[in-house]
Amino acid sequence: MIAIIDGGSTKCDWVILDNAGKPHLKTTTLGFNPNIINPDFIGQEIDRNQDLFFVKNHIEKVFFYGSGCGTPANVKKVESEFAKAFPQAEVRIKEDLTAAAYAAYNGKPAIVCILGTGSNSCFFDGEKIRVDLPSLGFLIGDEGSGSALGKHLLRRFFMKKLPADLEREFNKTYHLTIEEAIRMMYHNPRANAYLGEFNKFIADHKSHPYFQNMVFDEMKNFLDYQVLPYPESGEIEINFIGYIAYIYEDILRAAAAELNLTIGKVVQKPIESLVGYHKKYILNLH
Repeated sequence: MIAIIDGGSTKCDWVILDNAGKPHLKTTTLGFNPNIINPDFIGQEIDRNQDLFFVKNHIEKVFFYGSGCGTPANVKKVESEFAKAFPQAEVRIKEDLTAAAYAAYNGKPAIVCILGTGSNSCFFDGEKIRVDLPSLGFLIGDEGSGSALGKHLLRRFFMKKLPADLEREFNKTYHLTIEEAIRMMYHNPRANAYLGEFNKFIADHKSHPYFQNMVFDEMKNFLDYQVLPYPESGEIEINFIGYIAYIYEDILRAAAAELNLTIGKVVQKPIESLVGYHKKYILNLH
């Protein structure tokens, strides 16, 4: 059996294929970003998932693409934990940008971006991935991401910047105190995911002019920091992967148009396209 995993900071999507390339099972676990969890958590979370627990000794290949796996040290940590969890398997660990590049590939070179809980970008020509910019994480980077938008919302709520109608709705929805917010932001290993969860409120009210402007400005911020520095940005398509790109696609396209950029594919969940790429180009099952 073959395991293909798209690993975000918040959750991982799993597909287990049989040796003929047919789906055996699909499941979800919490995210395995080594920058924000203890690596020991990986094995514990896999064993907690009954579907994975019962097949793990039958897995022969593992392809894991994870946020936070962009450095050799983090790859080594995650690889070690996966090797323990799947003792019969050959394990390959790569960063989530590789998964995005594979999932968004449509036969021609493109800039590929992730807009989920975090954000990132790369150039993919069909064979090689080129990363011109570092991933700075949610504290000083992750422009355009769920955590960035969540930060904007909380800052504006507590600093009395929200319009009265949105402030009333926010209070009614969350009953959030500053003490609780500080605790969850500064004493929580998944602070980025916590911030990202506030996108439900923004998405539920995304037709409000205030949020239209806020999201538009943050999408332009993302394009300015993570797309325009690529010399090819004005000449080729820019493809997007992730929930944030998907729910704010219309605003994202408007921001790109203002900067004379061309957006191609926007894919909410890359796992199905990622499996298809593996079957065609890596496992040669087509």
